[in-house]
Amino acid sequence: MDLVQLKMFCVVAECGSIVKAAEQLHRVPSNLTTRLKQLEEEVASPLFIREKQRLRLSPIGHDFLTYARKILQLSEEALQLTRSAEPSGALTLGSLESVAATRLPALLSAYHRRYPAVQLSLVTGTSGEILEGVIKGELAVALTDQPPPRPDIICGHHYQDRLVLITNPAHPAVSVANDVTGETFFAFRNSCSYRHRLEQWFAQAEVTPGPIMEIQSYHAMLACVAGGAGLAVIPYSLLSQLSDHTRVAVHQLPDSVSRLHTSLIWRREGDTPNVRALSALMAEIYPPE
Repeated sequence: MDLVQLKMFCVVAECGSIVKAAEQLHRVPSNLTTRLKQLEEEVASPLFIREKQRLRLSPIGHDFLTYARKILQLSEEALQLTRSAEPSGALTLGSLESVAATRLPALLSAYHRRYPAVQLSLVTGTSGEILEGVIKGELAVALTDQPPPRPDIICGHHYQDRLVLITNPAHPAVSVANDVTGETFFAFRNSCSYRHRLEQWFAQAEVTPGPIMEIQSYHAMLACVAGGAGLAVIPYSLLSQLSDHTRVAVHQLPDSVSRLHTSLIWRREGDTPNVRALSALMAEIYPPE
């Protein structure tokens, strides 16, 4: 089944005649007859009731016509989207939880005002999950911790942030990984790049970390740390926006661990007007530092 067959089927259904449909489509009648028979064989059901020189739709043909028209309409919309130079249609954006809470509100609000024809949808997750979504084509574009170079992924505009270590205020000062050897840490799933940076910090110091307890939200993470149940790393921009941030102590990490480059990424073949507009707007709102 292909779009040409569906178009032929719809025209024949509207004309009620192979000859008239052939004239309209500028084809010979025998070609339409062959293609329609192939379509009926594929769906394993007669789509027309043949009466002398006229065709009328069978009950199944009526239902099939509804779907055929929808498919043709969607295919035309898809073609119009790819040909248009103006942002429009759907755009699925992936984001880290921390970015969704800090940078995205202003960016998405401005994007919606400037490009109202784009229907935005947002998916949040860890950096590994977001990158995988872009690679598989499930996400058109994403804001995530800058991934390793890949030939199939474009890294557009980025902004900088820093990762800090938070503890209960009563905890002694922390300057090196040895100061927290064996202590419990709270972190997101193993696909989180911030968790990888924490593990990297211990590896660089050749120190064995304590247990890492997985947690589902930054609010819960902050509450656990404030209560003295363990430690955590968190982007400073997010920490400063949380209402309970004064309940924890902040400790600096070395640049190799703390410096974050959050980038807008997309597949090379997915360089659409929607994505380019988002990248340009991000650079406008968050200029290079």
